[in-house]
Amino acid sequence: MHGNSRLPASAQTGPHEHLSLLLDRHSRSVFRKPCADYNRVAFTESFERFQRLAPGAPLLLDSCCGVGESSFVLAGEFPDHYVIGVDQSASRLARRRSSGADRPPNLDLVRADVVDYWRLLHDAGVRLARHYLLYPNPWPKIGHLSRRWHGHPVFPAMLALGGVLECRSNWPIYLAEHCFAVQRLTQRPAVYQPYLPDRPITPFERKYLDSGHRLWRAVIDLA
Repeated sequence: MHGNSRLPASAQTGPHEHLSLLLDRHSRSVFRKPCADYNRVAFTESFERFQRLAPGAPLLLDSCCGVGESSFVLAGEFPDHYVIGVDQSASRLARRRSSGADRPPNLDLVRADVVDYWRLLHDAGVRLARHYLLYPNPWPKIGHLSRRWHGHPVFPAMLALGGVLECRSNWPIYLAEHCFAVQRLTQRPAVYQPYLPDRPITPFERKYLDSGHRLWRAVIDLA
């Protein structure tokens, strides 16, 4: 897996020309797709654990955490926060659970679709302290704009969760669009910069570094 990753191939040379129209449409409407029952159960059970184990602690969300490697690292870096890592793949999360690594006491790994999980957090009035979106699928084809998180109708609800939002990618166009979308919907300043981690915290970050890719990061305070 390591050292053989290709950069996203796309006909785009800059932010998508239809991004503004898509953002305006999503900001004027409410995303009404019903939440799946399993996501409601996962949210309720995980939120009850948070309230029972760390009432009042700052909440850190690691969205689309994959095997949960980043969630373990973040729980160690922010021991005063309660960290919830969410991924829709039970098999990916099971790999971390079966790895033998001791789970930090301030960490919960949850199997759920973040599209529903974000909305359930929002409906419950939850405000995040920190939110990580690490190496999301870039969907680099021009026709796939609506599959990128900033092009998805759930994006306004995700931004409403607040906190310090950190997004990383090896495709700078993705982060250019991400920053444009955040600034357009929140009027918060949003910039991205080259980023070289002290150590990789996700398998993708490790793979991209081993492949010689430049990495990029945006850290935006939505408080």
